[in-house]
Amino acid sequence: MRLNGRRESSNVDDRRGRSGLGGKIAGGGIVGVIIAAVIAWISGGNPLDVITSQGGAMLQDGGQAEAYVPTQEDEELATFSRRILAGTEDVWGEIFRQNGLEYRPPRLVLFNGAVQSGCGGATASTGPFYCSADQSVYLDLSFFKDMRRNLGADGDFAYAYVIAHEVGHHVQYLLGTLDKAHEQMARVSQKEANQISVRLELQADFYAGVWANNDNRRFNSLEPGDIEEAVDAASKIGDDYLQKKAQGYTVPDSFNHGTSAQRQRWLRLGLSTGDPSRGDTFSPSYSSL
Repeated sequence: MRLNGRRESSNVDDRRGRSGLGGKIAGGGIVGVIIAAVIAWISGGNPLDVITSQGGAMLQDGGQAEAYVPTQEDEELATFSRRILAGTEDVWGEIFRQNGLEYRPPRLVLFNGAVQSGCGGATASTGPFYCSADQSVYLDLSFFKDMRRNLGADGDFAYAYVIAHEVGHHVQYLLGTLDKAHEQMARVSQKEANQISVRLELQADFYAGVWANNDNRRFNSLEPGDIEEAVDAASKIGDDYLQKKAQGYTVPDSFNHGTSAQRQRWLRLGLSTGDPSRGDTFSPSYSSL
């Protein structure tokens, strides 16, 4: 991506180096299905057990955390993340204005190891997540390194897609979509709730594509190969891909983020149209998503 000279968002709370509080894992978008499944897989465990667990404290009783010293790569990723967040502020601010709405940007919270959010405590294994209670996106920068090392998903636009996806959940919150979906999920079976979750996640993928289309139109930010990076990342965080990689088979009723094909399809649709009105993932039949 072409980001040199781009502004950095000041709406960032950098908590790296602070002690985080473990606890209930907060729900998120691209989220813990990625890292939780990978950690279980490489350690020989069942990723589904990890995904459904409630996490835990970062430290053992009486233990102490090592002091966090950011590397040059960490600092470069932090700068990159602030620039991507600024891009989402510019794009979504304009889209909302064009539709007579006010865009209130989310805060980006950078942390390492563990963090306390308005939705509860979370650890790095949760992955990036959005918390509507405090309207913040939470990100441990080590996630990008894990994407590269454990999933083979790499590249600056692949990383930007992660952030833009979580901001997409904030857009859903501002539009009332997120709360409505969560209310519906609380009234139905687990299988049906998972399907609603898939619809939410695919729409967030679509919104990430919408952002990229408009950001490129404004700033000429995309370079050759960027789109392929993001689409490749989307393919490697599909529920079916991760479950097959972890255990050799899939459990479709447990999918809550969408298949690789679905995630690629909705991301591509957002990228090609740049039109947020084209992202209705709730009206089509589930089988046609």
